[in-house]
Amino acid sequence: MALAATAVLFGTVTQATAITGDYLEVRSCDIYTGPCFANAEMGLTGKEGMLVWSIRQGEWKGVSLSGLKVIAVVATDATLGDLRYEPQSGKAVVIVDAAANVSQQDALLDFARSMAGDLIERVTEVKTSSIESSLGVCKEAGCAQIKVNGLIDISTRCIGDKDHLCGNERTFYPPLTSVSDAHPVVTQWASYNGSGLDRTWQLTDYRSAFLAKFEY
Repeated sequence: MALAATAVLFGTVTQATAITGDYLEVRSCDIYTGPCFANAEMGLTGKEGMLVWSIRQGEWKGVSLSGLKVIAVVATDATLGDLRYEPQSGKAVVIVDAAANVSQQDALLDFARSMAGDLIERVTEVKTSSIESSLGVCKEAGCAQIKVNGLIDISTRCIGDKDHLCGNERTFYPPLTSVSDAHPVVTQWASYNGSGLDRTWQLTDYRSAFLAKFEY
């Protein structure tokens, strides 16, 4: 009897489904930069961010989320820098995929909250919308496009030689959440034009984005 119970237990563990996908993050300050540029922005800019999870396959707490997307649009009172040393809590608007059913929409919200933690401690609005996305589609995997029904428009490209302005650039800040294979890219443009955060914003030609993978 004990052996049978053990077999069932191990069977449950090995059948656990991971949730995997692609991640895009855009901030309103450079994340690939030199220390002099970063120090000049601290406390003045970088108080906004957009976190996009595009789920390839898997489930969250028993709910399948394969092929769905969720976005957290974040606003804080301080520069979103290295959260390991300067934790931030802020308010957020969460956009869940209109292709999801009610259970999936609830799971997407819970997933985003779990991944971003205190960064989206206060969710001011949850919006449901179609989310058009293509992430890492060019040869160097730095190109991305996100569109959300007049609320969000993001385009990124790979970093090139002309993006090295002071000669000592590096990845100054890590991503805002746990991901793998993260690499910085240029935000050609990014805008948030919705409600819920008491502000909107537009960015053009910032070295302010990450493309990455996730598996949880």
